[in-house]
Amino acid sequence: MKAIGGGVLSLYKRLGETPRERLERLRLEKPQYQYEVLSYAGRLDPMAEGVLLCLVGAENSRHEKWLELSKEYVLDILFGFATDTYDILGKVIQTGDSSLIGRRSLEQGLNEFRGLVSQEYPPFSSKTLDGRALFEWAREGSIGSLTIPRRTVTIYDIEFSGMYKIPEPQLLFYIESSIARVQGDFRQEEILELWHRNLRPAGTREFPCATIKISCSSGTYARSIAHGLGQHLGIPALALHILRTKVGEYSVAKSLR
Repeated sequence: MKAIGGGVLSLYKRLGETPRERLERLRLEKPQYQYEVLSYAGRLDPMAEGVLLCLVGAENSRHEKWLELSKEYVLDILFGFATDTYDILGKVIQTGDSSLIGRRSLEQGLNEFRGLVSQEYPPFSSKTLDGRALFEWAREGSIGSLTIPRRTVTIYDIEFSGMYKIPEPQLLFYIESSIARVQGDFRQEEILELWHRNLRPAGTREFPCATIKISCSSGTYARSIAHGLGQHLGIPALALHILRTKVGEYSVAKSLR
């Protein structure tokens, strides 16, 4: 098959997919890319969806250039729970009373996440330390012996969009159905067991959530913003849902589904 030569594709990565699985799906759905060299610029975690840039052929030699593009996200934050991954695909490590969370305190808290921000890499991330990815240290229980590196990122804008409450049965169903989409070993059984200890299918509680929009530099972890906001407010928090809406000038509306 004739090579395409090179280029960039804006792909939509589904909830539950890994970036590598999205590239393999492209090969299956678009045979013209079957024998091309493909890579992605800017990882998206399994519990995040949206724009994923795919570099084709000769464009892979300019990988670093594409990594530096700014990003935009819509982030839904759940209050009352914290996990070791900062999102729902993690072990619950803390719970807390979220009944007093309100719009005013949230908007004030978001002021701490504008401009230059020193952000610690999530324990479950692909950042390497001493030749190994942080998630490898975390999975074997050795992360506590390390000093997790930080990096300075730029939050160009962070905007509060609104609040809502999610009923306990609906939250549990969303977590179960989202984790069911994930293939491979991501500790799914252990994670679901812990969620089932904390949430009941017929429970009557409601948990506050907030939606925020973020415009940021490359290297920013949206789930770290959720976790950090919870720490700042003194309430456990995590990323309930992450949608990457833009990478550079590539928007989610024009991404290949």
